[in-house]
Amino acid sequence: MRTIQTSTITENIKEMCIEANHFLSDDMKAILEQKAEEEKSPLGKQILEQLKENLQIAGTDMIPICQDTGMAVIFMEIGQDVHFEGDILEEAVNEGVRQGYVEGFLRKSVVGDPLIRENTRDNTPAVIHYEIVAGDKVKITVAPKGFGSENMSRVFMLKPADGIEGVKKAVLTAVNDAGPNACPPMVIGVGIGGTFEKCAWLAKKALTRTVNEHSSIPYVKQMEEELLEEINKTGIGPGGLGGSTTAFAVNINTYPTHIAGLPVAVNICCHVNRHAVRII
Repeated sequence: MRTIQTSTITENIKEMCIEANHFLSDDMKAILEQKAEEEKSPLGKQILEQLKENLQIAGTDMIPICQDTGMAVIFMEIGQDVHFEGDILEEAVNEGVRQGYVEGFLRKSVVGDPLIRENTRDNTPAVIHYEIVAGDKVKITVAPKGFGSENMSRVFMLKPADGIEGVKKAVLTAVNDAGPNACPPMVIGVGIGGTFEKCAWLAKKALTRTVNEHSSIPYVKQMEEELLEEINKTGIGPGGLGGSTTAFAVNINTYPTHIAGLPVAVNICCHVNRHAVRII
């Protein structure tokens, strides 16, 4: 059994909130560079170059990559041999978000009630997903999610007979409906299977996967590649102003489901796809 102080969780999450809002992960920087070189549309290429310049300014001057610094989504993979001491874990996580957004001068975008809509003024509470895994480590992924792209996400409760083609049609429908509103180029997380809520979690988690890393399941990998090709043929392009770079990646996660259903979720993220990962 390994003991971890919850103050360590708080400190790391504080730092990760600031990091994710100012610096892209290495895979996102690499794909942005690659697509800026490959884009054939002059306007699309210009927009991608502007995004690169924006990224450089954000890191140099410590200005957030985007003014929408998102709602903090936290994935925690907790080893079953870990024991926490200190504050309640959820309180420690939210304290880390509070400190990160207040001390990092990040925009506070969370309202305490979805209808009364009074701002909490510190971007808490976060949305926290817990998993218990083997081992004595804690893997934390902080993924601030802006709502320009979040609002474009969809859940489809398909029939089993719809099959692979039905899934692909659903994904393409979501992307075409989103158009420029999701701040393309996009990263598209897809969850297939489980239940109504499970497929949405799968899609959200898929966004944190490295963009050049495909599913280990052959037919799923093929779907990822085919969908990315089809999406980039739509011509939506960078900023929605035309071009061949509408999406950087399509990441699909699957899970067993009921004989009577085929749930599919499409969680779209904008070109920054912010996330920071640490293992404690």
